[in-house]
Amino acid sequence: MRVLRPSLSAGRLLLLWLRLPVRPPRPPGPRLSSGRAAAAGALERAMDELLHRAVPAMPAYGLREKTPAPAENQCADFVSFYGGLAEAAERAELLGRLARGFGVDHGQVAEQSAAVLQLLQQPREAAVLLQAEDRLRYALVPRYRSLFHYISKLDGGVRFLVQLRADLLEAQALKLMEGPHVREMNGVLKSMFLEWFSSGFLNLEQVTWRSPCEVLQKISESEAVHPVKNWVDMKRRVGPYRRCYFLSHCSAPGEPLIILHVALTSEISSSIQTIIVKESPTSETEERDTITTAILYSLSLTQQGLQGVELGTFLIKRVVKELQKEFPHLGTFSSLSPIPGFTKWLLGLLKSKAKDHGRNELLTDSECKEIAEITGGPVNETLKTFLSSSEWVQSEQLVRALQAPLMRLCAWYLYGEKHRGYALNPVANFHLQNGAVMWRINWMADVSLKGITGSCGLMVNYRYFLEDTATNRTTYLSSKSIKASEQVLSLVAQFQKNSKL
Repeated sequence: MRVLRPSLSAGRLLLLWLRLPVRPPRPPGPRLSSGRAAAAGALERAMDELLHRAVPAMPAYGLREKTPAPAENQCADFVSFYGGLAEAAERAELLGRLARGFGVDHGQVAEQSAAVLQLLQQPREAAVLLQAEDRLRYALVPRYRSLFHYISKLDGGVRFLVQLRADLLEAQALKLMEGPHVREMNGVLKSMFLEWFSSGFLNLEQVTWRSPCEVLQKISESEAVHPVKNWVDMKRRVGPYRRCYFLSHCSAPGEPLIILHVALTSEISSSIQTIIVKESPTSETEERDTITTAILYSLSLTQQGLQGVELGTFLIKRVVKELQKEFPHLGTFSSLSPIPGFTKWLLGLLKSKAKDHGRNELLTDSECKEIAEITGGPVNETLKTFLSSSEWVQSEQLVRALQAPLMRLCAWYLYGEKHRGYALNPVANFHLQNGAVMWRINWMADVSLKGITGSCGLMVNYRYFLEDTATNRTTYLSSKSIKASEQVLSLVAQFQKNSKL
């Protein structure tokens, strides 16, 4: 796809986080009733009129660099109209009309493709063929890309586009809009963000208790993995033996895009309670010689519209380098990661794999017998009931009985369950793409309500061997092979021996 050349430098184009208030996502409203059909029709006509007025026409190839930019108020009208739509369904309708009606001109693509094919069949000068290919690239640019391009030059325009993509992703998740045109628009926005938010434009900033109150407040509110309870908790997370970093754009220092919390320890942590619940050391001075390990325990993206833009990868690499400067002897880097989706996957498995007469394909006979004695009911049904809540952790007997089967089931979920050949679990896929090793699965590592209901209290360490990360990353991306420790592989083998899928 041909990238349109901006008339401004990249630095000026990316004056983005510019004070435009961002409307928070709202839940979808009810469908319009028949009594509101006239109002709905009027809204749709207003949308069509807006789009025909706001979306600039694609100039002819020969005039592409000589055609003046559209009036600024044309793009501003779109921003204003979109911002006034209160319902997610209305925003989805506008974006759907934009995606379907103002994309690629397929007639032009066919014409330019035929021209390229014709030139390939006869000897021509390279310049003639290259120009024909450039015409084809130009024809492949969706018309709405020009609208996004010009919106990005408005005051707060890129911030608006990031929120627009967040709305687009939300609408797709809610099934408010689907189809290839929508996916194409999402891909176009993502490719633009990949250019605008590349590593060279990003600054690494550290948060301490002396940071501005506004920054501490944003860090607290943006924590998506382990919610911050209060200011005492926040102080602990940026205090001794802890580090907090975020990436900001060079045009908006102090505005967190993605945040990483790190614990400095003497070993690889197996429980989040020891990191976020444990009382702070009485001394404000760190004993640097005892710090040998960095635990990356929370990574939070503050702008959902930037999903897939590799900010997490950039941040981890920068943080590792920063910690190595501060602690030259620091040699061990590991995450302590949640396992979102494990409980949901397990409940679905229990539902689909149960057999008649109480036989459960996921557990051994002895495990079924022990669990039945504790719960006093059919194993499959009682497990579904217990695991759907957090009450089961109150029974020490049940916790002990479930440890072995849940550990091996979790190992299989992380290692064996795939999506297009890669790890199904998004957190696992992220760390494996970064070259980490699936190192250790930890039992009862997160006993919070969120941890129990989301992943049965389990957490996993992904360990970064810095000298091997590039090789591991290449192997995973090319052959989809997961690098795992003996503990994980042993649990996977136990699952394959004892379970029938």
